[in-house]
Amino acid sequence: MSIRPYRNIERRKSRKIKVGNILVGGDAPISVQTMTNTLTTDINGTIKQIEKSAEAGADIIRVSCPDKESTIALRQIVKLSPIPIIADIHYHYLRAVEAADAGAACLRINPGNIGNVDKVKEVINAAKVNDVSIRIGVNAGSLEKKILEKYGEPTPEALVESALNHIQILKDHDFDQYKISVKASDVFLAVAAYTQLADIVDCPLHIGITEAGSLRSGTIKSAIGLGNLLWAGIGDTIRVSLSAEPYEEVKAGYEILKSLGLRRRGVTVISCPSCARQQFDVIRTVQEVEERLEHITESITVSIIGCIVNGPGEARETDIGLTGGGKGSHQIYVNGITDHIIRNENVADYIVDFVQDKISQRNIS
Repeated sequence: MSIRPYRNIERRKSRKIKVGNILVGGDAPISVQTMTNTLTTDINGTIKQIEKSAEAGADIIRVSCPDKESTIALRQIVKLSPIPIIADIHYHYLRAVEAADAGAACLRINPGNIGNVDKVKEVINAAKVNDVSIRIGVNAGSLEKKILEKYGEPTPEALVESALNHIQILKDHDFDQYKISVKASDVFLAVAAYTQLADIVDCPLHIGITEAGSLRSGTIKSAIGLGNLLWAGIGDTIRVSLSAEPYEEVKAGYEILKSLGLRRRGVTVISCPSCARQQFDVIRTVQEVEERLEHITESITVSIIGCIVNGPGEARETDIGLTGGGKGSHQIYVNGITDHIIRNENVADYIVDFVQDKISQRNIS
């Protein structure tokens, strides 16, 4: 479907960097990332989680490297991974150096706990030698002691000052392949910090609401925070941080991007909440259709409406539409135009087959 002018979002202008073979920033698509929660030393378990996340659409994935055994395992993980790896580093700068040597595409360092300038310089040198980018990960929960003393508590200004201090270190050492995040679990704090930072720097911004919560509550919280930023054109790569499996974070990330028309992937279902007018079991049908079409990566929109009140109108805005018509008959729309009527069919089976046929026809043509 065509995008109307009022739906256009003008993205903030930023530099473009590389994370492996993924471009981040500039006019590159907003990338979706997640993070493994396996022990990194469990190479097989970690790769399985990476592969499942990649199948869900992850562009980039972060892997924690808390010790030397993990960075040793990382070398093998990088070789087997279908997507670029970001090495997550805390406390010991040598883990960052080892991760860069092991083939990580990007190093995520937290300025609040990575160490002094000399140690950060060692990380920068390793990144240069290995053609690796860096993410400066400022977090409200681990700000530097001096900044906390200055502001008394985590504030947007505190997060931004921390980010700018560490950007300066990279600049002083002639390094420009970096992106920044200023995360907080508080939506207002995170949004305010990102908004302030976006006006000051030209590097890509990785956005997220950290420690957002469980699958449902965390997704809602993230949608509010990330939705505000993305609507304002802020954000070049995103992560939805959930207490859930990594692939669920990826799916939630795509739903946020799809809702704003910023990225399309897979089947987007528009459906009614159902009421006494419904001519078939809308809730069950939608659940079954989404589950059975989850494997599709091509973008396609499907409306499933239980009666004719809003059905024809919604169908005009989708690739495929189904409206309950009464007496066992249902109207099918294609590209917004009435196409045919089905009678006494299993609605879920019919729509699943119909969508898959349309996708196959697209691919053939």
